[in-house]
Amino acid sequence: MERLADVATDQSDDSGRRARRVAIITDGNGRWAEQRGLDVTEGHRAGAENVKARLRDAVELGIEQLAIYAFSTENWSRSDAEVAGLMELFREYIERETPELHEEGVRMRFVGRRGDPIPPDIIEQMEWAERLTADNRQITFFIPFNYGGRAEIVDAARSFTGTTEEEFRQHLYAPDLEDPDLVIRTSGEQRLSNYLVWQTAYSEFVVRDELWPDFDRGVFEQTLAEYATRRRRYGGRAGA
Repeated sequence: MERLADVATDQSDDSGRRARRVAIITDGNGRWAEQRGLDVTEGHRAGAENVKARLRDAVELGIEQLAIYAFSTENWSRSDAEVAGLMELFREYIERETPELHEEGVRMRFVGRRGDPIPPDIIEQMEWAERLTADNRQITFFIPFNYGGRAEIVDAARSFTGTTEEEFRQHLYAPDLEDPDLVIRTSGEQRLSNYLVWQTAYSEFVVRDELWPDFDRGVFEQTLAEYATRRRRYGGRAGA
C-alpha cells in the first residue's frame, strides 16, 4: 500500500481528496482493558496516551483540525467509580500535556456544555488551556467534553433568530469547528453516538475494527488513504 505521504503528493492538485479536518470516535478502551485483565481506568489511560500520539501524527500528516470525542453527556450514566476515574485522568492530562502541546503550536478547544455536572476545577483547567494556546496555528485540537450533538442543536436553537445555516452555525458550541471531511470510529461499532450531528451531515465515514488503544500510526495512515480514494458529491452526481 502507498504511504500517505506519497498519496498526498500525488493529489496535490486535488485538495478535496485529502482529509484536512478529521473527527474520531475513540471506542474500545473498556474492552481493551478487559481483554488484558485490567481495570477499565487503565483502558482509558491507554486511550489517552494514544490520543497524544495520534495528535502528533495528525500534525505530520497535514491535518488542520482534529476532533476527538472525550466524554459525552450520556457518559455520566456510567458507574461512579468509572466517572471519577475519568475526571481524575482528565485533570491529570490537561495539567501535564497542555504546556507541551502549547510549545508544539497546538490550539486547544473544548466543546460542550460547561457547568454542572462538570467539577468547577476542571472547567478552570479547560479555560486555562484555551487561553494559553489561543494564538497557536499548527493544528486546532477540538475536545468534545460533556458533549452531545442533539444538546448542541437545542442549545443553539434557544438563541437563534436568523434564517440561514451559516447564521445558525454561529450559535453552536464552537463555530470555528469546520465540518469534518472524515469521521473515524474504532472498535467496529457502526453508529454516530450523538457526535457532531450538525457538522457531519456530509462527512465520509470509516469504521475500523481496532480498539482505540490499538489504533496506531499505520492504521491512521491506511484510514486516511482510504478516504483519499473516495469522491464526495454533496448530493450531486459524478461528472455533473
